[in-house]
Amino acid sequence: MAENEVIVTENVEESSKSKKSGFKPKQDHKDRAPRREQSDIEKRVVSVRRVTKVVKGGRTLRFSALVVVGDKKGKVGLGIGKSKEVSSAIEKATTIAKKNMKMVPVVDGSIPHETIGKFSSTKILLLPAPAGTGVIAGGSARAVIELAGISNIVTKRHGSSNKINCVKATFEGLMGLKTKEEIARRRGKSVDEI
Repeated sequence: MAENEVIVTENVEESSKSKKSGFKPKQDHKDRAPRREQSDIEKRVVSVRRVTKVVKGGRTLRFSALVVVGDKKGKVGLGIGKSKEVSSAIEKATTIAKKNMKMVPVVDGSIPHETIGKFSSTKILLLPAPAGTGVIAGGSARAVIELAGISNIVTKRHGSSNKINCVKATFEGLMGLKTKEEIARRRGKSVDEI
């Protein structure tokens, strides 16, 4: 026990010397905890594509990533990032998606009314569904719907099956939704009058 006490006092003396002289012992980078954002925003990588551009000197290889982010409470956003590496393309896309986050009206886990989202040659029909139905949607549309916090919906895609077009069409459809309260406020009436 006496040996341990002696060691402790020596450490205290060393630390007091370092404080007086202004010298700070160098911390090992492994000891420090990594800086992480503590947020409730989830991200989902929908697609990563390899893009080749043919130039005079040959071909340049790049990657394009499509990422959807959302908090499952009515906020959702999407972004496309391009880079020479997959990881940096995903990071860029995530940053863009977080900047472009928008509110989606969610009523009892579904959407307030049916709507059609259009982008390029893709159309997607979004129908409200009763509780217990679940998310009936394709892979790319599902990512947007689930991250928006919608748990009961039926969708049907028409036209192009391109993942980017599907995601953007779904996003446009969700942006076109209006609640009863919103429509009543615009018309200057109460909800009962509509």
